Order: sequence, then C-alpha cells, then structure tokens
Amino acid sequence: MLLVIDIGNTNIVTGVYRDGSDQLLYHWRLSTDPERTADEYGLLFDGLFSYDGLDLRQVRAVAISSVVPPLTPVLERMAEKYLKGTPLVVGPGIKTGMNILYEDPKEVGADRIVNGVAAYAKYGGPIIVVDFGTATTFDAISAEGAYLGGAIAPGIGISTEALFEHAAKLSRIELARPKSVIGRTTVASMQSGIIFGFAGQVDELVRRMRRELGGQCRTVATGGFAELISKETSTLEVVDPFLTLDGLRLVYLRNRD
Repeated sequence: MLLVIDIGNTNIVTGVYRDGSDQLLYHWRLSTDPERTADEYGLLFDGLFSYDGLDLRQVRAVAISSVVPPLTPVLERMAEKYLKGTPLVVGPGIKTGMNILYEDPKEVGADRIVNGVAAYAKYGGPIIVVDFGTATTFDAISAEGAYLGGAIAPGIGISTEALFEHAAKLSRIELARPKSVIGRTTVASMQSGIIFGFAGQVDELVRRMRRELGGQCRTVATGGFAELISKETSTLEVVDPFLTLDGLRLVYLRNRD
C-alpha cells in the first residue's frame, strides 16, 4: 500500500492507496499538532490502521506534502521508524511533471503543486484549482499543464475566528447556509456574510483569472469547505475532496524509479 500524507496548517489529511491502483482505500483527517513526536504520530497511525482492519506494516511507500516545515522531519522520522522506509517529500528536486512558472518556484506550497498535478491529470487544462484550507488558494494551470501562479486569500476558518475574537457581541456560530441573504437574526446575518461573501469572492477571482487565461477554462474545488461554498457559486464546476491525495499518488509514481 501507498500512504500519502498532506500536512496542512490546520489539519493533516492522509489516506492509503492499493498497490498499483488509483483506488483510495481509506482516508483520515487529523488536527495538526507540532508538539507531537514521531513516536506519537506512529502510534496514532497504527491505531487508525487497526481500527479500519489494516496493518501498518503492509505500507510499502510513503509520500508527503507539507506547508508546516517543523512537522515535516517529524513525519519523516515516523515513516522511517514505523514503516522502515524513506518517504518521498514533495519539494525541490522532486519530479512532478509540471513546469513551474512562478518567479521563484521554491515559494510555491507543495500542496498547490500536487493539486495542480492531479487537476491537470484528471480534468485537463486550462484549469483553475480552488483549495479551501487555512488559506483559500486559487491556482491556474495552462492548457499545456504548466503551473502559472494564482492568488491567496484568508481562509474561511481564520477569517471567522478573527471576527469572533475582535467583535465582542458576536459569538461562534455553525457555518451553514442561511435561508436568505438578508438575515433577520445575528446568527443568520453572520452566516449570510460568511457563506455568500466567500462565494462572491470565489466567483470574482475565478472570473478575473479566466479573463487573464484568455476565456473559458475548467474549475475544480477541494478542501474542507469546498462542498459548502461551491453550492453558492456560479463558477465552480467540480468538487474533488481528495484532489491533494490523488496528486501525491501521481507525484510518487513519477519518482518511483
């Protein structure tokens, strides 16, 4: 089995693929905790595998993408100790099959690259990838499969936390679609501003990126809030919750030899 691990600022999303297959067998979402040791993560992964009837020792390879530098070596040590192998970590020197046209390619987050790899492989190009994570990222892939760049906006989670922390009379709410844009309660008003406001942000950025790309192009959304927000947009065509994991699998295959 291939174990793929995407280390994000808020969550670690991980899954296992059957050998030689694009079938995602199981997937899990963990809170990102820089204080955990390699042994703690090893025991945590062993418990997840055991709960779903899997044997951690059957993992033959590991691929990691990370935007949390302090955690990367921790997960590397975990893989080396508990899985008896050196993991592939997406970064400089790794073959992705994608030409990176950023002014400094090293600045592009590994998750954005693997998202682009998967989006182009699965849906073709040109394509815009919108990832609803700690930050909301917009990435443009050309018709030839080159990474062109994109935009980064504050994510829904950190934006709403800032609102709750700095507005004394506003408390935390459930992020759910309100019945109308004009809210008649404080909760409904906040839900309207958050849900429809972020949907409007997505539509406007995608429209502007499409114009720069020369017209129509496909769009795909991924990340924790993709399902919720995409329903309120007019520009997002596909929701693919496991795009990043699929991209990690593809990058691993391109470096396997």
